[in-house]
Parts: sequence; structure tokens; C-alpha cells
Amino acid sequence: MQIDSSIRLFDCAKKLMPGGVSSPVRAISPCPFYTARAEGPYLWDADANRYIDYCLAYGPMILGHCHPAIVRAAADQMTRGWLYGTPSLLEVAAARRISRLYPSMEMLRFVSSGTEATMAAIRVARGATGRDKIIKIEGGFHGAHDSVLVKAGSGATTLSIPDSKGVPADTAKNTLQVPYNDLAALESVLLRHPGQIACLIIEPVLGNIGPILPEKGYLEGVRRLTKEHDVLLIFDEVITGFRLSLGGAQELFGIKPDLTTLGKIIGGGFPVGIFGGRRDLMEQVAPGGGIYQAGTFNGSPVSLACGMATLDVLEKEKVLEKLNITGKQMREGLKEIVDDLRLPYSVVGIASMFKIFFGEEPHNYTQALKCDKNGYLTFFRRMLSAGIFLTPSQYETDFISASHSSQVIETTLEATRSCLKS
Repeated sequence: MQIDSSIRLFDCAKKLMPGGVSSPVRAISPCPFYTARAEGPYLWDADANRYIDYCLAYGPMILGHCHPAIVRAAADQMTRGWLYGTPSLLEVAAARRISRLYPSMEMLRFVSSGTEATMAAIRVARGATGRDKIIKIEGGFHGAHDSVLVKAGSGATTLSIPDSKGVPADTAKNTLQVPYNDLAALESVLLRHPGQIACLIIEPVLGNIGPILPEKGYLEGVRRLTKEHDVLLIFDEVITGFRLSLGGAQELFGIKPDLTTLGKIIGGGFPVGIFGGRRDLMEQVAPGGGIYQAGTFNGSPVSLACGMATLDVLEKEKVLEKLNITGKQMREGLKEIVDDLRLPYSVVGIASMFKIFFGEEPHNYTQALKCDKNGYLTFFRRMLSAGIFLTPSQYETDFISASHSSQVIETTLEATRSCLKS
């Protein structure tokens, strides 16, 4: 592929932005491609190369790019205004709809990103309990704020920076960590810090180090232990929400958390985040209570309009049922290739999420780090040259959209076989 335009753009960007990018996960070596447009399952770069997209903006584009229903919703809302600074009709309608799909979210607030949502949920937990300490899962990624940048997944793992400079030691000391799929470790931490822990925040399926799936009984055990020790349970469903089921992982696995965070899909591709949960907790959020949260772009009308349009399509066209079939087709095809080539790799996923791990299937962060990260990056570059855009890290989930047809999947599998074989 010719990437002359992307090279020139990257040379310019490096002088203007840290690393030449606006987010570390986009720092593809030796040069990222610069997208000019997108449609359906495809991206086209500045040099007119076309790629089948399995990154999907790291999850939000569940219907594919430029879905007509989303284009119409955005255009229609723009004619009515795109920022009010007041409550809107959309907020009430969207809140009612989301609370119906997520019964654990008796009250909720719209914010602008998943990072804001998790930051606010943790603040609610601390404010409501009067405790400072929190527990997070090793390798779990909950945004780029101080309390959770400790053994984080996503770009932090890819860049071998599990912590961040600039995070005060006094902040980090209040973040305790436990391995995923390890109830004994969780119980041990809870016993060592009685009456000090406000919450446990967890991705029900680790999306930013995998995906890594919960073992049988694990999530049920997490819920039991947090209740026994009077610790609030936060489900971070920014990735799994509206993808594993309309009611997210909590519906799929039958777990009721105290607080939930959502994002990505529910914005229809526009910036959005949501935090919500038990009424007694959320009533303590300002202006009703003393836990402060605010934002100019909270409840952005365009984001909510496009989120509602996304839900319309998901519900009316039974998209998730079809997507799950496509996801199974992809994973079975990948596993067949890996087995045929006798490679010591594993194919992992759920619903419309998947990943090839260059090693044994991991069940936690430590096991994931044993996979061949450099080998995966070589494979990623080969696939990119073949016109397939996977997430550029061993530690990120790949996604399928409703626009990925069986033919597109077969094309991807053929390229995978060729790139792995070579």
C-alpha cells in the first residue's frame, strides 16, 4: 500500500501533538494511517487505501460507519439546536429508556465520556460511604483519571506504562488491586481493610486487556463478597453495555450492581457517558446532595438523539441476535485457522467481541502479559497491509458491527490464514 500522504501528515502531527496523536492507542508504529472517510465496515485513508474495520472506534460503531438512521438523527437534531445549556426533552426520554433496560440504574446522569462516568461513579461511592479506598481489577481500564491509572489495561499496557507520572502517591495508595477471576484474592483484600473500602469497580468482561471472560461463578462471587463486606459494586459497562445484550453484561450474567457506567454505543458514535445506580446513592449527587458533578456538555442533544436512534435500530431489527451469529462465525473461523496451522495461539471472545491471543487463553492480567506482544504486532502490520484493520495492540478487543456481512468475514478469514501462515 502507498501511504505517502499519511507519512507526510504524521511528520507534521509529531511537531504539533504529543506522539503525533490525540490518544496513545492511535500511535501505530512506524506510522499511523490517517482516515479520510468511513462507511459501513470500511475506512479509507488519505491515500485512498480501503480497510475492513474491526476497531470500530474501540467499540461505539455497532451499526457500522455512517448508518443512515444515525445520519438522519444527527441532521434532524442539528436543525433544532445542538447545545442548550438547559434540560431537554431528550434527556428525560433517554433516561427513562435506559433505566428500563438497566433496572439497576434507578437514577442516572449523562456526562460526556466513559472516563467522566467512571470518575463520577467512584466519587459517588466515596461520598456515599465516607471511605477513601477503592478496589480495581489488575488490567482493568476505566479511563485516564488518577484513581484508576494503576495497572491499567488499554494503551497503558501496550506502551508498558502500567502507571502514569503525575498521579500523586497519596492518590495511588488508595487504589487497591486484585487479579481478575480470583475470589480468594478479593476476599483477602476485603478482610485486610474492613470499613475502609468504598467500592470495587470492575469490567464484567475485561475489554481493555482482551477480552478476558469471567470464569463460571466469578461475577456471582464478586457480588456476594461485596455485599458481605458492605462495599459498593460498580460495573463498568462502557464496552459491554448494549453489546453483550441490550441490558449489558448485568442482564446477560444476571448480576445487579450498585452503580453502573455506560458510554460508547449509547452515543451512536458521538461523545457520551452515563453513570447511575441505586436511588439512595444517586440522590446524593448535586444539586440534590453534596456529591458534586457538572459539565457543560452533559446530556448533549446530538449524542442523545443518535443514541436513541441506535437503540431503535438495535431493538427493531434484532441486531444483537444477528451480530452474535456473526461473532460466532468469526471466532470459529479463526480457531479453525489456528488449529490447522498448529499455532500455540488462542481465540477468545463473546457476542460480537473477539481476539487472537498469541499464547494460551489468559484468565487475568498476568497471564495476558505472557502472550507474544511483538508477534501480535507483526501480525497486525501484515493484516493492515492486506486491508484489515484490527486493534493495534495485543491488549485490545476487536469488534464486529452490523455492517460486517458474511462475505466481509470470509475475506477477513482468508487474509488471516495468509498472514498467519507467512
